[in-house]
Amino acid sequence: MRVLLDTNVILSGLNYSGNEQRVLELGYQLRFELVLSEHLLDEVLRGLLRKFDWSSVRATSALADLRRVASIVEPPRSADIIPDDHPDNRVLECAVHASASYLVTGDRKHLLPLGEFEGVRILRAPEFLALLSSEG
Repeated sequence: MRVLLDTNVILSGLNYSGNEQRVLELGYQLRFELVLSEHLLDEVLRGLLRKFDWSSVRATSALADLRRVASIVEPPRSADIIPDDHPDNRVLECAVHASASYLVTGDRKHLLPLGEFEGVRILRAPEFLALLSSEG
């Protein structure tokens, strides 16, 4: 199963204990195929440096860990679901281009209300963990 983790899930998983951290750990353990794009990795890097005040060495190491377990895709710019070229369009493009089954996000404003986009189910970390648990 291919899964795209939104940057908010990755940032939370790297900085706080909880559901997002557990999802990220399962990605590192290869319980699912993690898919990301360079754009999303850049967004994670900016967040770690600016919002969480990580050192560049620590942030670069975290990105290297993600690259080791993730399939990196480069989607064309095509989604215009959220007006004004919103950055969440890049997330949707990546999920669709990667043929992801799931997009795990904490974005209650733009992404979660969609529920599904072009065959990609959009859900929160607790829902995704419950789904994995039920699949064994």
